[in-house]
Amino acid sequence: MLSGKKTYLRAIEKDDLPILLNWRNKPHMRKFFREYRELGDDQQMTWYQNIVLGDDRVRMFAILNSEKQLIGACGLCYIDWVNRNADFSIYIGHNDIYIDDDLAIDVSNIMIKYAFEELNLHRLWAEIYDIDSSKTKMFNTLGFKLDGRHRETHWAEGKWCDSLFFGLLSTDKR
Repeated sequence: MLSGKKTYLRAIEKDDLPILLNWRNKPHMRKFFREYRELGDDQQMTWYQNIVLGDDRVRMFAILNSEKQLIGACGLCYIDWVNRNADFSIYIGHNDIYIDDDLAIDVSNIMIKYAFEELNLHRLWAEIYDIDSSKTKMFNTLGFKLDGRHRETHWAEGKWCDSLFFGLLSTDKR
């Protein structure tokens, strides 16, 4: 188990899947995810079996609060072990928080330390949509830099949204 000041990270367990699926399928959160469709139980189980249990390029975690209650999920995806970089993802589903200035920052700091100090990665990156002001603020707070923008890549809220790419190097001052 990985520990922060207010949160803990542990492996995702099979019993977590119904709760995570419920949060992940909420439309007000789903619009921020690459996979925009509502997922079913079978798709969630396939994700768990193939990605969480079987893919060395993924490290996913359940987020727990100080009472050890499941509150969300985070992880490193598309890990490139040769070039030592990975895509960082996070959301807090409990109480429809999604991203906040407290728990999400604590979780992110755990993940950054894990990525750079445990896995010896050099770069973390994230693709978010320009409608996602909560994550934009969070990444800026954490010291990520805006690396670039791809125009009109995602349809949400009745309009085209840009993809914003943020990056953080292990050598960046934080």
